[in-house]
Amino acid sequence: MKRSKLQIVAILAAALVFGFLGAYAGMTLAGDNGAPLEMADSSDTNGVRTGETKGLSGEMQKIERAFHLIKQNYIEDVEDGQLIEGAIEGMLATLEDPHTSYLNLESMEEFNQQIESSFEGIGAEVSMVNGVVTIVSPIKDSPAEKAGLRPNDQVLSVDGESLEGLNLNEAVAKIRGEKGTEVTLEIRRPSVSEPFEVVIVRDTIPVETVYSETETIDGKLTGIIQITNFSENTANEFEEQLTELENEGIEGLVIDVRGNPGGLLNVVEDILALFVPRDLPYIQIEDADGNVDAFHSTLDEKKDYPIGVLINEGSASASEILAVAMKEMGYDVVGETSYGKGTVQTAVPLGDGSSIKMTTYKWLSPSGEWIDEVGVEPTIPVEQPDYYYAMPITIEEPFELDDSDPMIANIQLMLHGLGLEPGRMDGYFNEQTEEAVKRFQAENDLPVTGVVDEETAGMIDAKLIDKIRSGEDDRQLERALEELYK
Repeated sequence: MKRSKLQIVAILAAALVFGFLGAYAGMTLAGDNGAPLEMADSSDTNGVRTGETKGLSGEMQKIERAFHLIKQNYIEDVEDGQLIEGAIEGMLATLEDPHTSYLNLESMEEFNQQIESSFEGIGAEVSMVNGVVTIVSPIKDSPAEKAGLRPNDQVLSVDGESLEGLNLNEAVAKIRGEKGTEVTLEIRRPSVSEPFEVVIVRDTIPVETVYSETETIDGKLTGIIQITNFSENTANEFEEQLTELENEGIEGLVIDVRGNPGGLLNVVEDILALFVPRDLPYIQIEDADGNVDAFHSTLDEKKDYPIGVLINEGSASASEILAVAMKEMGYDVVGETSYGKGTVQTAVPLGDGSSIKMTTYKWLSPSGEWIDEVGVEPTIPVEQPDYYYAMPITIEEPFELDDSDPMIANIQLMLHGLGLEPGRMDGYFNEQTEEAVKRFQAENDLPVTGVVDEETAGMIDAKLIDKIRSGEDDRQLERALEELYK
């Protein structure tokens, strides 16, 4: 099984990529597999005229008959394209594979735009899990991240319309939209008893994917590189910033792929080729017949400085390829078990600009491990502070002294995370909670009432998200840096 770089298009994490991203994972094959079928007319036993397809099996003729039955007998007019696309989507749905789907013209155009430039939407990677649209990861600095969406959040409805029964393409179409427009998502979070709503203003999602900085740890200059997505220019950006860090004299490196939902396969290969020596494959690919090909770099030896990798539940696909390869080289992987996507999808063009994207390969770790639905386990498990997992505040009526509600417990958790001790964390609004609210209001130029109304709730949300994004209490990064030189 041979692969050229020109054939590799993507190995995104879980579904489709639009303003509301999903995951596209795999390769595009050259060529046109969408030639039209040759048709001839005939009649069935009920006198309904149908078309017979020359040379097709009885089962395929059944599909063709159904097409003509609908066209000639259904009470309303139906477009040919609507029936053809519905048939394709129906066949793919029977596979029960969340990573296999039909990409129509619009889907392909938006996917290509996302790969090559910025795009508009809320900026979250999604998949269809057990029939429910599920967030793999929000993109760094996106509206979805700023609104507090998290990996494994389930999207139940959009602007009051249920997503039940829709396929991923249809659900994504409802969520995406132009910059500046507003969308309300109903979210179910596994750790929360009741669904809640999140209002998000769509924006332009940037394609900048590599961020680097240095810290001095025990007197040693240490590089930190965060990869937020494996897009078209990521490998070049990564190599440039790594070279700059090495020229500065770094003595250790941490690679952060937390919340990274995946990206282009050739890009993660190019990055791994900077670290994995030629005697160890950086990835193995297994086809449907069980044949396995191993892929190697031309690197003579690994880096002469220690390296750590950060992962979490939002690290998927290409991020897991990187993490497990580094893990099997003996480097520490710190954080939480990753998403668990170990398959590769092939996009086959149908001749009109649309494609079928379906699972055709497994990817395996250097040692041959398949992490699908399992994930990459960290060598050093570390969870973030509890307030990292708080949900956005939803309010029907203001909360005040002596109220009791599960949402108050969430507010108390958030106040605690902001350094304002609420006295208790069980959902009862006592006097100490009231004092914590008053202090927060005073510090943020709000009316000092001790009551959590919509304005105060929105500010608490915003301040907590700012603190999380600042990395002030990033236990995972702190631990990775601590372990680097041991």
